[in-house]
This record gives sequence, C-alpha cells and structure tokens, in this order.
Amino acid sequence: MADWFDADGRRHRKQFKKADDAKKHEHREAALAHAVRANRELKLSGATSTAGGKKSARSETVTVTNAEIAPAKGKLGVMIPGMGAVATTFVAGVEAIRKGLAKPIGSLTQMGTIRLGKRTDGRSPKIKEFVPLAGLDDLVFTGWDIFEDNMYEAASNAGVLDQRLLDQLKPFLSSVTPRAAVFDHNYVKKIDGPNVKKGKTKMDLAEQLRDDIRDFKKTSGASRLITMWCGSTESYIEAGEAHQSVKSFEKALRANDEMIAPSMVYAYASLMEGVPFANGAPNLTVDLPVMLELSRQNEAPVCGKDFKTGQTLMKTILAPGFKARMLGLNGWFSTNILGNRDGEVLDDPGSFKTKEESKLSVLEHILQPELYPELYGDMYHKVRINYYPPRGDNKEGWDNIDIFGWLGYPMQIKVDFLCRDSILAAPIVLDLVLLMDLAKRCSELKGLGIQEWLSFYFKSPMTVPGLYPEHDLFIQLMKLKNTLRHLKGEELITHLGLEYYD
Repeated sequence: MADWFDADGRRHRKQFKKADDAKKHEHREAALAHAVRANRELKLSGATSTAGGKKSARSETVTVTNAEIAPAKGKLGVMIPGMGAVATTFVAGVEAIRKGLAKPIGSLTQMGTIRLGKRTDGRSPKIKEFVPLAGLDDLVFTGWDIFEDNMYEAASNAGVLDQRLLDQLKPFLSSVTPRAAVFDHNYVKKIDGPNVKKGKTKMDLAEQLRDDIRDFKKTSGASRLITMWCGSTESYIEAGEAHQSVKSFEKALRANDEMIAPSMVYAYASLMEGVPFANGAPNLTVDLPVMLELSRQNEAPVCGKDFKTGQTLMKTILAPGFKARMLGLNGWFSTNILGNRDGEVLDDPGSFKTKEESKLSVLEHILQPELYPELYGDMYHKVRINYYPPRGDNKEGWDNIDIFGWLGYPMQIKVDFLCRDSILAAPIVLDLVLLMDLAKRCSELKGLGIQEWLSFYFKSPMTVPGLYPEHDLFIQLMKLKNTLRHLKGEELITHLGLEYYD
C-alpha cells in the first residue's frame, strides 16, 4: 500500500494501492492546503486595509482547483437494472416534472442552493445554476428487468403513484420497455421472472450487457451514459480471490464462478464501456478491487451503496445530535414493516443479512464508541425488517431509543416514521444521475474511482480501503457542497466566522 504525505509532512498510511494514485492525491491535498493557508494569511496580513482607523474588506479570492468541467452537451442516457418501484417512481417523476405536473421536491440538485463566500455577500445560487448539470429534458431512459412489464405497467403494479398521474404519463412510460436481465435465483430467492438472458458463461452475459449499452447509446442518441442499480438486494457474500483483479475476475466470469453476483456483471459491463456506476442496494458490487481498478482505468466514477431513505435517514439526523450534546445511548431498537417487492426479497435471510449489515454500521461510525466508551461503549443496536403485504410501498419504521443524560439519568425517544420508500428514493436517484455525470465530465473527479463526496445519499458510503466512512448527514452535506465549491474555485465554507469580528 502506498503512503502519501500532507502539506505538513505527515505520513498517511495504507491509503492507495498504487504509488501514482497516492502521488496524485498528495498533490491535490497539498495544493488545497496551501491555497487555504494563503487565503487565511491574506486576510490576517494584507487582506484588509486601514482607512481612518476602520478596516475595509478586499475582494480578492483564491482559486483552489484547476479542475476543468466539460459542458453537459447532448442527451444523458440513464440505464437502470431493476425496473421496479424505485425506478418507475423516478422515471415517472422526471416526466411529470418535465410536463409541469409536479415539482422536484426532495432533490438537492433541483431545489437546493449553495452559499458562496461570506454570509454578508448574499450569494446563494441554486446548485443546478452553479455547476453545469444536465437538464431534465436531456434525460433518456432504458432498463433491465426479469419481468416483461413496460414502465407504465410496472408503475401501476407498484402502486406508489396515483393512477390518474400515471395515466397522464402513459404514452411516455409505455415506451420504456425492459431489456432481458442478468439474473441468478441463488442471489434473489423470493422472486423469479421470464425476461432473463441466456448464456453459456457469465462472460457471455457480460458481453450481452455491453451490446445492450452500445445499442442504447446508438438508438437513443445519448452522448453520455450512467448506470444506476435499482435492483433487488442480493444475498450476502464476502469478497474473495475472484474479485481482486481484472484478470482474476474475467477468469471467474468464464468459469461461471458462483461468487460472481448479477450486480457485479452489470458493474463490469458498465465500467468496461466507460460508464459510471452507482449502487443503490447494499450488495457487494462495485466496492471490490476489480471494480475500482476498472473505474480508474476507464475514468468511470463509482459510488454507493444502499440509498439512504427512511429509518436510516432518521438515524443519521438524530445520532449526530446526541453526540454533539454528549448524550449517552444505551440502546436503539428498530423495526420495519413493508410490503413491496423489496420487502418480499428481504424476507429471505440471505438478502436480509446484506441489508442488516448496511443498516447496523451507521450508529457505530457516527457515535465512535472507541472515542466515547462511557457514552456509547455498551450500546445495543437491533434492526428488524418484516414483510407485510398490505402495507405496499408505504413502509413504517418504528424506533425505540434509550438515551441517558446528566448524572446518568435515563430518557427515551420514540419515532414512528410512516414513510413512502420510493418517494424518498426517487430524488436520490435523480441527484446521483446528474452528479455522477458531472463527475464523469470533470477532469479532477473522473479518474478518482470512488466518489466519496456523494456519501450524503447512501447508508454504507464507499471509501478507499483503510478509511472509515462518514455517516453524519450534516458532515456529508458539507463534504458535498465543499466539493462543488472546490471544483469551481470558490472558497470552502468552514463556518469559522472570526473574520466578521476583526
């Protein structure tokens, strides 16, 4: 593992496998650190001039990046493995917004703003006006699914959106039909369908997917593509020898290795075609050495995993508050009931374990019990998911939280979140499509591999090996917005605020 050194000469160990990657990261970090210091020194020494005993601020800014972002020209093709509730809610929602029938509520890229400069500057443009994102009118869609329903039929069956709205979108949704899917019943045991690819080996299936990708780009007229995994949660597995390099992975594909899950075949095909891949499920998919190698090699960004929607979203809002106020936690019991296809899939113990691992990791990383053993060293965290068909997509997440405060006195918090799972997930899909496309067009981001700055959207954010993930929703948001500021040469927001009181 290659080390890298920061601007102060401190060595950081086991961050990168290749010396070139470590050196590139070192140069970026050093440039950023020197720019921030120069900016601070400007303010302290010569950035303010004295006239009549009063200070007047100077307007100089320091550019902290040399990133070039190509314009978002042409159509952006969105390819979705899994045309179920989340995918159809996303696509129908985009079309409804394009027709003026709805607003993009929940989408940071469409409705969110970003503060630039000081609070007194009054500069807070919308994110979509600050960085060159693709427009919604430029999005075109395709997908793969084991069922043959087009998106209108699939959305009607999912029961998420009002049928009157779907009927207004029927001509468009009916035109999006699923391509035959790569599927392995051993990885998703509770469902099965007829629309499945056939091949002698998993390499044959990967080549068929690559043909699909090329065909969609040609027939849709898209100039750029994104793959967004919205498929089911696969059974739990751990990385093995087959996942360690491109050579070993391709050998395993040709040998029909049982350790190659369907989602990995989609990821391989996409990255081989230079297409960014975002993983919306907790599967072991792109968080593998082989996929990171392909991602960097072909400048196809990756991110994941598991969309942060209902119960986990609430945890990443509440837990940072407990830690900020140094309130202790004895236990956190979480249970869910849901009745959509996701709930049916998670009724299988193998798929549930994959989801459980994703949901359980959040509190430990936020609360850091190794740093605060008296507050969080003995916390008990239990997560349950129960399939309950009458509830459909309207999931209920119930939490019992046992906390303690001053002198150890106990308190309780009860949360009952009656949420709509796909309604919360759809704007996440939209934001990731647009921001991953931005990363692909950005000289500084496209060769990095993992896009950790998009952690804001995931339960189990990907990081480089050896680096713990950041789960605090508010730190994640700051990371995302500061990355955008950095790319555009704007000052990073630190919230220090001392300059207002000079």
